[in-house]
Amino acid sequence: MLYVTTDTVAGKEIGAVLGVVTGNVVQSKHIGRDIMAGLKSIVGGEIRGYTEMLTEARNIATDRMIAQATMLDADAIVGVRYTTSAIVDGASELLVFGTAVRFSR
Repeated sequence: MLYVTTDTVAGKEIGAVLGVVTGNVVQSKHIGRDIMAGLKSIVGGEIRGYTEMLTEARNIATDRMIAQATMLDADAIVGVRYTTSAIVDGASELLVFGTAVRFSR
C-alpha cells in the first residue's frame, strides 16, 4: 500500500475518495525503561528504550491504518499524519490517519 504525506500522488489521478482511515495504539512504559530514562535524564542523551517503543508503536498504528485502507480496496492513502497524546501517566497514544483513495483506471 502506498501512503504519502502529500495530498496527491505524482503521475496518478485520484478517481475516488474512499474516506478517512486510522490506526492507533496505546503504549505503556516498562518499569525498567522508566528507571533508565530517569538516569539518562540526569546525564542527557537519547533514551533508546523510548525511541524503540515509539518506533514499534508507529509501525503498529501504520499497519492498522493500511489494513483499514485495504478493506476499502484503496490504492493509496494520502495526507498521512501522525500525532501522539498522553492518556494516563506512563501511557501514550500514537495515532496515524489519512485519506484512502482509489486511482482512476
